[in-house]
Amino acid sequence: MKRDFLTIWDLSRIEIEGMLRRAIDLKSGVDSNKCPLIGKSIGLFFEKPSTRTRVSFEVGIYQLGGQAIYLSPKEIQLGRGETIADTARVLSGYLSGIILRTYSHSSIEEFAMHSTIPVINGLSDLHHPCQAIADLMTILEKKRRLKDIRLAYIGDGNNVANSLIGAAARTGIEMVIACPKGFEPNQDVLKRAGNKEDAENAGEIIIVRDPKEAASRADVIYTDVWVSMGQEKEAGKKKAKFKNYQINKQLLQYAKKDVIVLHCLPAYRGQEITDDIMDGPNSAIFNQSENRLHTGKALLEFLL
Repeated sequence: MKRDFLTIWDLSRIEIEGMLRRAIDLKSGVDSNKCPLIGKSIGLFFEKPSTRTRVSFEVGIYQLGGQAIYLSPKEIQLGRGETIADTARVLSGYLSGIILRTYSHSSIEEFAMHSTIPVINGLSDLHHPCQAIADLMTILEKKRRLKDIRLAYIGDGNNVANSLIGAAARTGIEMVIACPKGFEPNQDVLKRAGNKEDAENAGEIIIVRDPKEAASRADVIYTDVWVSMGQEKEAGKKKAKFKNYQINKQLLQYAKKDVIVLHCLPAYRGQEITDDIMDGPNSAIFNQSENRLHTGKALLEFLL
């Protein structure tokens, strides 16, 4: 039976822990000659431009012995009116798996419903689960544990925040989200996290308005852009709302001395994060970015 990875909830806590161990092994060079994707072709259908998701998966597929085939809406018939269902059925006959990066999460769900191959969510308006797995790996590398880590997420309650909520709830991370009123994460995501499916390890999810309150005693501080792709019309309004939510030297004073700073990138330096923090000793941002490769490979191995 095929497995999809559309949201972080598609993996159990035990599966997440196993995938993180495997990603760490892959990063260290264990089984560097193992090529489980030999003879397999993986599609990458992207409606949005990408640096980390596209390059990490293309390189990872190659390193695992497979072939990556990049698809854009302008190059296949989906962009000219063929239905998602028909496209899913056709591509299922050619490919061993597909990674989708779309505007609408419902498009990924529809594609998965009609495909017979594993579907990976490379990003949608609602979730970014591949990023969350890399984030967990980075925290585990730097802090040697996940349970009872205090993660302060400061900024927009977007797709990255939604996936981090699920990741925190699954692994025992305490997540404190600081955002302006009206910019909270998805309510269904918060509700599911509150159900504590992993009751023994479930992490608390708290929403506050004051970034300093969120940063207090934090082991990890995380931020993302204030204006995501497709929200450019709201740029002026959002920048005004988020002006006090910048990650800077003053905010880090409230966190633990050994706090690490994360950002899923790309970053707008001088807006949500300052240069001295992004390039400073507390930053694990570029390690986090590299980990997209290793967790992507572990995910492909698991699903295929």
